Amino acid sequence: AFVIQSFLDEIAHGTGQDALELRLRLYGANRELPYSNHGGPVFNPWRLSRLLKKVTQEIDYGAPRPSGQAVGIASHFTFGGYAAHAVEVSVSESGELDIMRIVAAVDCGVVVNPLGVEAQLQGGTIDGLSTALNLEITVKDGTIEQSNFHNYRILRMAGVPIRLETHIMPYGDTPTGMGEMGIPTLAPALTNAIFNASGVRIRKLPIKNQLKQAMTHL
Repeated sequence: AFVIQSFLDEIAHGTGQDALELRLRLYGANRELPYSNHGGPVFNPWRLSRLLKKVTQEIDYGAPRPSGQAVGIASHFTFGGYAAHAVEVSVSESGELDIMRIVAAVDCGVVVNPLGVEAQLQGGTIDGLSTALNLEITVKDGTIEQSNFHNYRILRMAGVPIRLETHIMPYGDTPTGMGEMGIPTLAPALTNAIFNASGVRIRKLPIKNQLKQAMTHL
């Protein structure tokens, strides 16, 4: 998800296209395509379009924003379910990142337990944010350097944006899995937003100090 959704944004930028319109055109009409990997036997790309339209509508994707402030988007199919994120960020001239708002949407077929799905989408979003920003394991002299949460910094409550909203969009009569749906699209939506706000392209995770370092050389 990170590679593909980041690359789609790079294609859009390089060819002068809108990132949302490019995706909607590529995903195309409502149809089922054969899919032999986990989550098959079919994949309907239109269901991703449906989610993208929802998250971009909720975050007011096309609205004018001040310099240094922008939105990024991403969508992904995994484990039989569909998810999308829109993330709004602000980046200062010194590279300080403020994640202002996150809108997430999921399509996991018919929903048996709405509260459970909402909790999984919230948790996956926060997990994805935590992973994208900080989580890294490094090896030195054959030994893992991180030993506990003081140097493997899981996101704290204060790091979660106040404006985090989730939307469940049921489809069909078959339920799918929901355990990890909210994780994959957060990172590319975030880094796409960072690029749109600052011109800095993040191609390696975690982000950590990359943004600040890049901004000092602009």
